[in-house]
Order: sequence, then C-alpha cells, then structure tokens
Amino acid sequence: MNELAVLSKAMIQERKDIILSILGGFIAGIAGVALFSASGYLISQTVFGPPLYTLIVLTSMVKLLGLLRAASRYGERLYSHRATFSMLSRLRTAFFAKLIPLTPGILNKNRSGDLLARIVGDVESLQNYFLRVAYPPIMVVMVFLATVLFTSTFSIWIAVLFVLGMLITAFVVPGIVLLGQRRIHGRVREQRAQLSTEVTEVLYGFRDLKVYGQLAQREEQLQHASAVLAAEQQRAAGHLLRGQSMHTFVTFLVSWGVLTLGAYLIMEGALAGVFLAMLVMASQTVFEEATAMATLPSYKEDSEHVAKRLTETVQPFDEQSSQPSGTLSVNHAVTMELSDVTFQYEGEWRPALRDVSLHILPGSKTAIVGPSGSGKSTIIELLLKLRTPTAGDIRLNGISVKELDESSIWQTANVVFQQSHFFRGTIRDNLLLNGEEYADEQLLNMLAKMQLPDTALTDMVYEKGENLSDGEKQRLALARAMLRKGRVWLLDEPTSSLDYVTEEHVLKHLYAQAAKDTLLLICHRLTGLEEMDQIVVMDQGKVVETGSYSELMGQKGYFYKMKKIEQQMIGEVGV
Repeated sequence: MNELAVLSKAMIQERKDIILSILGGFIAGIAGVALFSASGYLISQTVFGPPLYTLIVLTSMVKLLGLLRAASRYGERLYSHRATFSMLSRLRTAFFAKLIPLTPGILNKNRSGDLLARIVGDVESLQNYFLRVAYPPIMVVMVFLATVLFTSTFSIWIAVLFVLGMLITAFVVPGIVLLGQRRIHGRVREQRAQLSTEVTEVLYGFRDLKVYGQLAQREEQLQHASAVLAAEQQRAAGHLLRGQSMHTFVTFLVSWGVLTLGAYLIMEGALAGVFLAMLVMASQTVFEEATAMATLPSYKEDSEHVAKRLTETVQPFDEQSSQPSGTLSVNHAVTMELSDVTFQYEGEWRPALRDVSLHILPGSKTAIVGPSGSGKSTIIELLLKLRTPTAGDIRLNGISVKELDESSIWQTANVVFQQSHFFRGTIRDNLLLNGEEYADEQLLNMLAKMQLPDTALTDMVYEKGENLSDGEKQRLALARAMLRKGRVWLLDEPTSSLDYVTEEHVLKHLYAQAAKDTLLLICHRLTGLEEMDQIVVMDQGKVVETGSYSELMGQKGYFYKMKKIEQQMIGEVGV
C-alpha cells in the first residue's frame, strides 16, 4: 500500500540497527537449529560408545552454541527494538508536524477523541510493522534456507519435507487465519476508536453532564462500549490463538513425518541411523522461526489500516504542492489588505464572509464590530492563514498569504483569541510560551499593567485554566501577547469579560505599547472606539459601513444605532 511508504522510509533511515537485528536473528536461529541438532547427534552417539574426546567435543559445542544463541538473541532484541522505537519517534514527529498546520480546520472534521486516538494509539500500533510484519519473513527465508541446505547433505527427501512444511506454515496457515480475521479486526478497530472518542467527550463534558444529571447515563454507555470492545478483542485473540495452534500442529506433524521418513530411509540404507535424532531435533527447532508467520496477516492488516487512517488525516497537507517561503519582517508594521474575500465553512449552506474588502494601513488601529455570527473572528483566522479563503485574496505588505510561510505570519503577530488555551503549570510557564527570557521584575510589571498585581509567578494554573476566572484568563492572555515583539496585533474580544474600569486600564497600556504597530481589534462593546483610525461594521458576512468614529456617528447608520442601543443599556444598568 502507498500508505506504508512512510514506514518503509523510516526503516531505511534506521537501516543500521535493522541490519544488525537481522544478523543477530539469523545467528540466533541457526545457532538454535545447530544446538538442538548437536544435542540429538550427541544422544545418538552415546548409544555406540564413542571415544571420550568425541563426547567432550560435542558437549563443548552444545555449550558454546547455547551461549552464542543467547547472546545473538539478546543482540537481535536490542537492535530490533531500538530501531522500532526510533522509527516510532520519527513517525510521531512527522505526523504531528503535518497535523499542526491543519488546525483548526481539522478539529471541525474529526472529533477530538478520534483525533487523539490517531495521534497516540494509531502511531503506537505501527511498532508492529517491522517486528511482526517485515522481520519474520526475512528470518524464515534465511534460517529455513540454511537448514534445508544442511539437511539436504544427509537426505534430499527430508529436505523436501522441510520445504513442504515451510510452505504450509508460511502461506497456508496465515491464509486460513486471514480469511476470518478481517471482519473481526474491523469491528475491534471501530469499537476502539468509538470508545476513545466517547471517553474523551465525557472527560471534557464531565461538569455539564453532572449538572444536567446525564452523567450516570453516559457512564452506562461507556461501560457498554467497553464490554463490546472486550468481547470483540476476545474473539480476535481466540482467532489468533487458533492460528498459532494450527502452526504448532503442523510443526509436530512435520516432526513425525521426519521421524517416519527417516526410519524408512534407514531401513532402505539411504540414511545412517545416527543422524535420525539430529534431523528430528532440527525439525522441532527450525519451525520456531515460522511461529510469527501465523499472526503476520493480522498485524499487516492492522498496520495498513492504521497507516491509511493517518494518511487520510493529513491528506490535505500532503496534497499541497510546496511549502511557501515568503516571510514578513518583524521590525516593521504590516499593511493588511483583503480583496473580495469570500469564505464558506465546509458543510455550511451560506458563506461566513461574502466579498469582503478591507485596507488596513501600517501603524493604524482598526476595530471590527457587528453582531455575533457576522464573520469578524473568521477574518483573523484568514489573516493568520489558519483557514484558506474560498475566493478572493489576502495580502500582507503586498504579498499574498498564499506565498507566505505560516510561521513567518505567526512570528509577526501578537494574537489573543476569544478562548485562549492555558497549560498546566505556573503563571511564569504560561507567560513565557514564546521561548524568550524575561526577568521576574519584567513579568510582574506586565501583570501589574494587566491589573493582576497580586498574582505570583509561581501560582499554579490548571489545564485549560480551570482555576482562573474568565477575566483572569483574558488579562493573562493579553500579558502573554504583550511580551511578544510582533508588529501586528490581532485581538478577538480580548476584554469582553472585564468590567469597564479594568478594561480602560488594560487597553491604555495595550494601546501605548502598540502605538506604532498595526492593530486589529474585534469587539462588541463600542466604548473607547474614538481612538480607532478606522471602524469596520459587519453584518451577515458583509461590510456595511467603514469610517472613523465621528464619520460613522455623523452618518447615523448601522453603527449609530448600535451605539444608541448600547448607551441606553448602560443607562438602564446605571439606574
């Protein structure tokens, strides 16, 4: 499959360890066959009362072969597993690197639990590709070939019997296992993905489920899904066990065949009797290398299925012709221009933006206002190249975003989203996400500017900021953005959870720092917009008005009506 090309590439990169593991496995396999063959020959020789030196030589050979087998088997395990873990590391890094540019769009197509299962479980499952799929056939061919050549020097007919047994264990038994496994393993994979998805959603929504009294019902659903998965896994394990049992049966059948055929050849004078035990012991040992062939189809199908899921996840990234190399300067303010931009979310019946055209001068301050769902936040996502316009063009400093590297845009922008993410750690950890070093005095000074004077840098922050209020999250997110050195500010409702007094103090420091930078502010509140160079009013994905605060108030259009409504509501609250 084409999906497995990435695995083959990873194996090539670890070729040194793979070659060493193959060499160790071959030596271990041959040493095992030689060990048991020598043991059988030693047993046969003792019957005829050989000279003492013969027994000494054979006994010493058995001991040396035992040591050689153990040492080479250890080397095989060491290098094969090191190669496997290195390949997993490369695959996980490569997959995550391809996944990052696809956000947030990919989160709208995949449930978070399913995506997590692919990142963790599916990549982890690929460890079986080398150990259980690619490696066993190599060992079977090499060890069997050497054993057959060795056996043919004593009897060509027993060598033919070995070849026949090899064909049965390498092809017939795996084929029988393959016939019944596809349906069973398909159900196991589906049920495992479904369980991972449901568990993740219950963890995310635990508080709401508890409040609305639905937690017990969801727990029952999880228990049922878990029971179904356990039952399917038990069926799959039973099917693999039957395959291994068939392999063991064929092994003993071949050994009995060697014993019977050897006895007949001895009677006919075509084989010396002293070699019979040696050949029987060799047949018992050589088929150990073919044991993994019984389960190979299962692991192969699993690897192909997992590789296909991972490929489908990042397919949009792979279909891109090339990674653009254009960059933005971090030392100058940026001009932003949208020309007839239209954007429609996948599956939506109407576009979020329709023929939007904007021109934002470098060093200017622009506010975008309008009712919820008018497309304001979508503009920021398009400017950051998190989404691609359905039609139209977006240019930064005269360069189309299609030609700009995403990392260059992100490095230039100081961004605050409506919902900022916080990682489990300290306040200091969450402030220093950009990797730059700041003294504690600088960090504390920034927190004071954001009206967080009593916050210590060592205070703990829970995952997603669960122990912070919405206002604290917004101020901490603003502090984090103000510690960056970008010349573009993209702010999406950064103070919506703050009271008017705190908001005024916070924005004062923000505007002072961004005095010579390009600033784009999305907001619902209309207070304080007098300082904006340009105000853009949007409704239902279209720009309905553009101008300064005084111009829009003078026109007495959409913005004027919104301002009057806000003043009335503030007046009522004051009363």
